[in-house]
Amino acid sequence: MSAAPAKFAYWVPNVSGGLVTSKIEQRTDWGYEYNRELAVLAENNGFEYALSQVRYMAGYGAEFQHESTGFSLALLLATERLKVIAAVHPGLWHPGVLAKFGATADHLSGGRFAVNVVSGWFKGEFTALGEPWLEHDERYRRSEEFIRALRQIWTEDRTELAGDFYRLRDFSLKPKPLNTPERPHPEIFQGGNSTAARAMAGRVSDWYFSNGKDFDGVVEQLADVRAAADLAGRTPPKFALNGFLIARDTEVEARDTLREIVAKADTDAVEGFGAAVKQAGRSTADQKGMWQDSGFEDLVQYNDGFRTGLIGTPEQIAERIVAYRGHGVDLFLLGFLHYHEEVRYFGERVLPLVRELEARLPDPETRSESPALHA
Repeated sequence: MSAAPAKFAYWVPNVSGGLVTSKIEQRTDWGYEYNRELAVLAENNGFEYALSQVRYMAGYGAEFQHESTGFSLALLLATERLKVIAAVHPGLWHPGVLAKFGATADHLSGGRFAVNVVSGWFKGEFTALGEPWLEHDERYRRSEEFIRALRQIWTEDRTELAGDFYRLRDFSLKPKPLNTPERPHPEIFQGGNSTAARAMAGRVSDWYFSNGKDFDGVVEQLADVRAAADLAGRTPPKFALNGFLIARDTEVEARDTLREIVAKADTDAVEGFGAAVKQAGRSTADQKGMWQDSGFEDLVQYNDGFRTGLIGTPEQIAERIVAYRGHGVDLFLLGFLHYHEEVRYFGERVLPLVRELEARLPDPETRSESPALHA
């Protein structure tokens, strides 16, 4: 495993309702002014990435939404170092059109644009727009073809593709996105917990996003993704893990906050969301779709963020982050209750402890023996 330090991303709150489906106070805002300040604050407090969410219509506690690609570009232009990942849906985007937007955004931002290809769980958005709703594994086949097309357009002079979902004939994109020492084209992220998602990540993606998981869940997913990459004869994607972070001066305060979030959950919205996502995942052949084993508390945070266990004092959270890093997690995608205050608290109180623990680690070959990794 690489000795590189852990990287951090945050969920951009460009969708109303915050990151938990609860009636607890959330000092956050989906508007641009708030998010512009947050982006600058985040890049000055240790965050390397931000992920703009994609929602096209109201549902499950999210009444208002800003479109992800335009919002991502605005945040890129408001910052200097932050890389912004725009979530997009194949089926609602054509890869050639997104490639064009991405190349422009990459030039305008000096090579900081990235994309997260979302196969989709919200059937209502597709049907409301008059678009066909594919079954689970077909959605991932489409996403894989989308990523292959996107990478080819970004890196080759001319693209020819006669696929099942997309057809490109002698298509040429100029200018190409920037080719930098860090990456030959904008980084391509992808999520999903199912067997189809893991196999697709191994074959085509640069990064794999996981829902919240404990250590055993991370190890299992990483093994599957790496096996798929080996079969494809390529370097495995990097691994990113979702987590909702509740850092407080005492563990009691942190645990009390979690209990309050769950106690004040918007029951109707949580149950509606749960029914929608479990329907989407049940169509997998082996019943391993996302959210299939998620309980009510897990679903209060859309992507099982409580499961990662980043809840407690700065010391406890730093130890757990470094433990996950030792298991192969490269990037932590974090959500917060009160964004401005908690992003600053993370940068001032948690991140220095993470870096201190990382500096004490032995050689990467022997990291699994470190007591800190079993905290």
